[in-house]
Amino acid sequence: MFLCVMVAAGKGAKCHYIVSTLGIKALQPHRQGPQLNAQLEGWLSQVQSTKRPARAIIAPHAGYTYCGSCAAHAYKQVDPNITRKIFILGPSHHVPLSRCALSSVDIYRTPLYDLRIDQKIYGELWKTGMFERMSLQTDEDEHSIEMHLPYTAKAMESHKDEFTIIPVLVGALSESKEQEFGKLFSKYLADPSNLFVVSSDFCHWGQRFRYSYYDESQGEIYRSIEHLDKMGMSIIEQLDPVSFSNYLKKYHNTICGRHPIGVLLNAINELQKNGMNMSFSFLNYAQSSQCRNWQDSSVSYAAGALMVH
Repeated sequence: MFLCVMVAAGKGAKCHYIVSTLGIKALQPHRQGPQLNAQLEGWLSQVQSTKRPARAIIAPHAGYTYCGSCAAHAYKQVDPNITRKIFILGPSHHVPLSRCALSSVDIYRTPLYDLRIDQKIYGELWKTGMFERMSLQTDEDEHSIEMHLPYTAKAMESHKDEFTIIPVLVGALSESKEQEFGKLFSKYLADPSNLFVVSSDFCHWGQRFRYSYYDESQGEIYRSIEHLDKMGMSIIEQLDPVSFSNYLKKYHNTICGRHPIGVLLNAINELQKNGMNMSFSFLNYAQSSQCRNWQDSSVSYAAGALMVH
């Protein structure tokens, strides 16, 4: 769908590999930029900035054909005039990871422009001993961070030389680890010049996802999926990490970014203890298709924003 090149750290860095969200190498990346830019502009022009400036957003990471218009509702809340550091927390889909991991490259090159990784913040995080390093292969394979790069670039284009990114791959954290990482990231979330992008799709329903929860009282299957998702979204809006964990244990909803969301909720919880007043609102919900029988499958998407009052 689009091409991102990752430039390795070190003197004389060069391009090491190409990432394509559909597993197809893009042979003419210079032609992708204008087309992608027009798509992003189109989606963003159709939504309102009602929760600006966002301190954090939750947005999906599927192909833009499916979730581009949904993600726009979150990215429209980003204020490029004040945002200087963007933390992108994405779940690990391909490698087992019990902690969080940092990239080993310096630059993510998108079809719009290069995004620089903040090596100072990376140094601070690395010193805690809580992080691993992503291999180049892992970085290449993982789409949960990659899919947010063009939208980040687009939202920030008016200040494109004035911000850095901090990509963090989040593993299958225990509840206590989510608390630990939440506490660590809370000091960064407290800074008005920082933005947290939390990467997550919602319910993955159908045989290919091995998940087929169905509440017949809701009517059609897709209505049941929506009801299940919105139950979880409502709990996220309550900013209660314990209730969110309990919801996941009860329904096992296949929210792939549940751990990044858990880290965010714990960071918020830490700041609320210190008297900071915040609210989270979901602004859009969508499904890739409407499931009506057991052979169908779908993925759900939600976009929302956190505001500090």
